[in-house]
Amino acid sequence: MRLPAALGPGRAYPLGATPDGGGVNFAVFSDNATRMELCLFDRSGKETRLDLPERDGGVWHGYLEGAKPGLRYGYRAHGPWAPRQGHRFNPAKLLLDPYARAVTGHPRWAPELMGHAGGDDLVRDTRDSAAFVPKGIVVAPFGGPVPPGPGTPAEKTVIYEAHVKGLTWRHPSAAPRGTFLALASEPMLEHLTRLGVTAVELLPVHTFITDGFLAERGLTNYWGYQTLGFFAPDPRYLHAGDVAEFREMAGRLHAAGIEVILDVVYNHSCEGNELGPTLSFRGLDNASYYRLAPEPRYYVNDTGTGNTLRLDHPMVLRMVMDSLRYWAGEMGVDGFRFDLAATLGRRDHGFDPAAPFFQALRQDPLLAGVKLIAEPWDIGPGGYQLGGFPPPFLEWNDRYRDGVRRFWRGDAGAAAELAARITGSAGEFDRAGRPATSSVNFVTAHDGFTLADVVSYAAKHNEANGEGNRDGHSENFSANLGVEGPTKDPGILAARARRVRAMIATLLLSQGTPMLLAGDEIGHSQGGNNNAYAQDNETSWLDWGRADRALCDFVARAVAFRKAHPILSQKRFLHSRERAEDGREDLFWHHPSGRPMEAADWTDPGLKVVIAELRTASGTPAYAAGEEAILLVLNAGAGLEIALPAPPEGWAWTMGLDSADPGRTGRCRAKLRVAEQSAVALVLERLA
Repeated sequence: MRLPAALGPGRAYPLGATPDGGGVNFAVFSDNATRMELCLFDRSGKETRLDLPERDGGVWHGYLEGAKPGLRYGYRAHGPWAPRQGHRFNPAKLLLDPYARAVTGHPRWAPELMGHAGGDDLVRDTRDSAAFVPKGIVVAPFGGPVPPGPGTPAEKTVIYEAHVKGLTWRHPSAAPRGTFLALASEPMLEHLTRLGVTAVELLPVHTFITDGFLAERGLTNYWGYQTLGFFAPDPRYLHAGDVAEFREMAGRLHAAGIEVILDVVYNHSCEGNELGPTLSFRGLDNASYYRLAPEPRYYVNDTGTGNTLRLDHPMVLRMVMDSLRYWAGEMGVDGFRFDLAATLGRRDHGFDPAAPFFQALRQDPLLAGVKLIAEPWDIGPGGYQLGGFPPPFLEWNDRYRDGVRRFWRGDAGAAAELAARITGSAGEFDRAGRPATSSVNFVTAHDGFTLADVVSYAAKHNEANGEGNRDGHSENFSANLGVEGPTKDPGILAARARRVRAMIATLLLSQGTPMLLAGDEIGHSQGGNNNAYAQDNETSWLDWGRADRALCDFVARAVAFRKAHPILSQKRFLHSRERAEDGREDLFWHHPSGRPMEAADWTDPGLKVVIAELRTASGTPAYAAGEEAILLVLNAGAGLEIALPAPPEGWAWTMGLDSADPGRTGRCRAKLRVAEQSAVALVLERLA
């Protein structure tokens, strides 16, 4: 197209690059800039600069007549270079539009990316960065909505946390491998539906960068927690570069009854601290986009990544809300897991459950029906906020993870902690009308050991990360059961398999919302690496050729058992309260001898067995699905015989699930033999 000498006025809304058939409207926010240039690029990289002619408040805008989707663009912002006052404007640096719906690729690391010269952040670097920075791409409007998701309620949800590439790269028939389309290919859909999971939670797929220090080591930012653009899917996961491929994936998953949840990183950007690159936000308006320290040259670093986004600024909050609405409204996303969510609720005085971001989320009609999941911590002061989020948030529960691992490892005094965790962690979540599903229970996640490694390594082995094995958690509550790492010893292998099945069963028999880590169901190991954030290789890619099919069958069976028994996934907490309909308590703890548990029993450091009799919670409405009772027996010690509670006349305890003997069935008599390191669930059924 022939470019005009100047832009038309355009509109201040919407932000971003918006085609309308006759041209493209460009709008970008900067309160403190004095001039804003729109930079257009042809396929050869030739640049044309046009001033945005209008400014409404902090929004600069202009209209390019005749422009079409596919046009590549960026911005150059003029303004004061005054780092000590928090301003880092540098028109030598090309800036990505924060609202870009698609990008050309990723930054190429070079000194030109830095807004400052050398190691001195007070001196402006005047070299042009355009050759090294990705450009935004104007995207045409989509042709219609994504077919809606199944709308699975939290109490029926089973989450499967996965990495797009890691899940599909080594699968023999998922194609094109490593992409959104592969994730929703028929072989993957068959696997997911066979497992019975109801939602796939994807590690970050917003456009992100590989940090310079990783590039120097020949490593990659595999996990993706360094976001550059909050609207554009990362090109790594696109087959033909078309962002609509994400929508196609979402539609296919929805058709299979599976929801899409995105792990999103709105707490910081990829630009790091004052010595980081100038790629977008820093150059557009550093003082508006970031929380700055009392000495504004520096950044508040509650995230541990060098910077923290300023979500109490109305335009930064608007950007985040617009991003969420875009992914939910146009891309087919059913929920969001918020990385370091404590940061999102920070104000000057600390964490605030009524912070602007939480208030905006809770009142937004488009987002009212999506799942909201918080990672309830950051590294800032008072940053651990488990249980501190307002409804309707669900929260990752690391105390559940640690409690389950410690119990099955055989730690002294771990039984009482496990009892609290399998009944929904009421101490943390039973307030303000929050349901028991608020606790997202997990034994493993992307950050940490895989389940195979929890039972194979007593210590982390992160040498491949190039940080001297100093990174990652040092206390994993793991055990190698006799040999550190791989072994051919049949006894050790059998013991590891027993413990893995017992922990999976515990997860799926617990009150709360369960989350499985992709690969645990097929025995995936990371070789003891508990921080594989930079391992874009066989360490992280699932090896489908060596999948443990028997374990996968067991996981599917345990998921199906959970789904078949509503007692295991109740919204109301169990507090051993009498039920009005029959006077029975909804939760009863049994000693292995058959008598009720007493206070002294819970303090016994040698207690290795937890026995819980569960019923439909007191106060549950009559219209809710119910059943009589389920008895859970979790035995982290040696094999033993327990006395069963006497069933009512005409009823009997029936074997539902046994992690030590998955094929075990039949009615149970007055006593039950429970194998070592095993989880058992019995169902109270009426005799025919």
